[in-house]
Amino acid sequence: MTPSPTIEARIDDLLAQMTLDEKIGQMWQISGKIDGAEETIRRGGVGSFLNVEGDVAHELQRIAVEESRLGIPLIYGRDVIHGFRTIFPIPLGQAASFNPDIAREGARVAAREAAAAGLHWTFTPMVDIARDPRWGRIAEGGGEDPYLTGRIGAAMVEGFQGDDLSHPERIAACVKHFVGYGATEGGRDYNTTYIPETLLRDIYLPPFKACIDAGVATLMSAFNDLNGVPASGNARTLREILRDEWGFDGMVVSDWNSVLEMIPHGFAADAKDAAALGVLAGVDMEMVGDGYVKHIAALLDEGLLSLEMIDDAVRNILRLKMRLGLFERPYNDLDPSAMLLAPDHLSAAQRAAEESCVLLKNEGTLPLSPTISKVAVVGPLADAPQDQLGCWVFDGHAEDSHTPLAALRAALGAERVIYAPGLPHARSYDEGSPAGGIAAAIDATNQADVVIAFVGEDALLSGEAHCRAFLDIPGAQQRLLDALKATGKPVIAVVMAGRSLALGPVLSAVNALLFAWHPGTMGGPAIADLLLGKASPSGRLPVTFPRAVGQVPLYYNQKPGARPAPADAPIVPTGTPLDPSGFVTCYLDVDHRPQFPFGFGLTYSSFEYSNLRLSTQELAMGESITAIVTLTNTGERTATEVVQLYVRDLVGSLTRPVRELKGFQRVELAAGEQTEVRFTLHTDDLAFHNAALQLVTEPGDFHLWIAPDAGSGLRAEFTVVKK
Repeated sequence: MTPSPTIEARIDDLLAQMTLDEKIGQMWQISGKIDGAEETIRRGGVGSFLNVEGDVAHELQRIAVEESRLGIPLIYGRDVIHGFRTIFPIPLGQAASFNPDIAREGARVAAREAAAAGLHWTFTPMVDIARDPRWGRIAEGGGEDPYLTGRIGAAMVEGFQGDDLSHPERIAACVKHFVGYGATEGGRDYNTTYIPETLLRDIYLPPFKACIDAGVATLMSAFNDLNGVPASGNARTLREILRDEWGFDGMVVSDWNSVLEMIPHGFAADAKDAAALGVLAGVDMEMVGDGYVKHIAALLDEGLLSLEMIDDAVRNILRLKMRLGLFERPYNDLDPSAMLLAPDHLSAAQRAAEESCVLLKNEGTLPLSPTISKVAVVGPLADAPQDQLGCWVFDGHAEDSHTPLAALRAALGAERVIYAPGLPHARSYDEGSPAGGIAAAIDATNQADVVIAFVGEDALLSGEAHCRAFLDIPGAQQRLLDALKATGKPVIAVVMAGRSLALGPVLSAVNALLFAWHPGTMGGPAIADLLLGKASPSGRLPVTFPRAVGQVPLYYNQKPGARPAPADAPIVPTGTPLDPSGFVTCYLDVDHRPQFPFGFGLTYSSFEYSNLRLSTQELAMGESITAIVTLTNTGERTATEVVQLYVRDLVGSLTRPVRELKGFQRVELAAGEQTEVRFTLHTDDLAFHNAALQLVTEPGDFHLWIAPDAGSGLRAEFTVVKK
């Protein structure tokens, strides 16, 4: 968004009229309607409310606009992460679509529904790069790759905000968590992070920059400390990088109480010290904590803060409110009944769920024949309407969910579907209930031609403060799958989860596996259409799937190391330190390769990549190269292939990753159809930050792949030369 002279003049005029207490009030966000809220609003003592909606929100806004001295409107915020009433797949699932249009449309729908409830502001997209699936909040983001995450995050910004932030059906987005939160040690929330600045700039910052470039209105500082400095007190990131380098003129809000949480970090001595550090770093609004409202005046009196800093923060807050059009339209006049769960919203949610599902294994079991006689549907997640919505769902209702069981009954007829959950819930070890437990599930399987087992994580196992030390499916679900396999009937697993899992035992027990993430309100019909072949799976993994939790962190764009492991590396080296044959970078007790690489996913067809060629073998600095591949659908069904472009800089002044994603395209082809897929790559796309923190493209040799995933594909070579 470009600065508006009119808005800036209005801000100047308003600032000149404001008392210090009114300015400080704008910097405070309260959660819920606290006692005395009305009087606090009348005296201009609060700028924003969190989690206040409906009639209460309307009345508080009326007081702010009509009874406070300056009539400055309140801004209402809420976590609308992947839908408001119509819930879309979790963001990690949306990233699996490799389709920014899915993320853009999901955000547009969420904005319409949230705006109809009187909200102005949401705290998403989360673009933290997550290389450790133990971290519960991996579900909220775009995965492990900065390019994909940036594309998905920017699309969400565009969906929430549109071309005109003041439009009644748009709300402000907030990119978070700035910065490095996804790299917390051990995948534990609120923990510490150590990230060299070159890595910070090449991996963790680019998705934020993509959202800034897309015009995101606000940004949130994180809980973690970064290299010893808590993110909400980090002037290096919030002032030098965000403001000075990137020119961001939006508003910065702290995460929930994260200003005061600099005290347990050991960075601030007390609340007064924390408030000073937050303002000095560039946090404009304090979420929930009361450090600002209690201590800023004294800090000004003592000369520890300047009035210019306070004015800058308030200017950013007022600019947001003016860009939202709140001064002209403070009250919500939308009709929620016309928007919540609207038919086009549900249709968009179903399409998103369909494109997010990733087919990981298929021994010819899928798709099911429409004439199949009997299907056994088992597992604790087959009819779990709340769990399929996933984490970070405050306004979605379980009764709105269309579950897989209901969808399969509707598609096949209730008489052809035999249901036996086997376990009461995903974490249960109680095999004797409900309705006969695992024994009943086996009995149902024996009566059917095929069994579909819906297993995985319930919604409570992912999200904030829901980190895991193990990555297997919990409870007695593996025992359920093993018992189903023992019947000899074909077993299809549909796994719902908020993270990548170690699926080795699951894969051994099933003939086909569809990974559905937490698919949202319309997950059931989407999954049923995929299972029955009305649609072909097209999702791809936005994160690497490990074989065992001990491999974590495991990600595709790793550095090669001194002794990279070849594909056939032995588990146990054959040599000794005196003759180090087979001494490579791997573990003794597990295959060093991932279970599934980043970008992996099957369809109901097959594709052949051939005739890779480059427009030139020698690329001059400042110019572009075109890579072309012939793609053929060699199967018998129409399907969509996600074609991916990777590069590797073979020699650099700093070591470079073994692959980096630089582009992707979704290509739908009919059976037997062939097309050319083209990618254009500029030398700027090859740049990285050197030891002096300069963004440079270095001359030298490069590998280029056009591939179906990060572990395969056709390779070509080119050289970048100086002009």
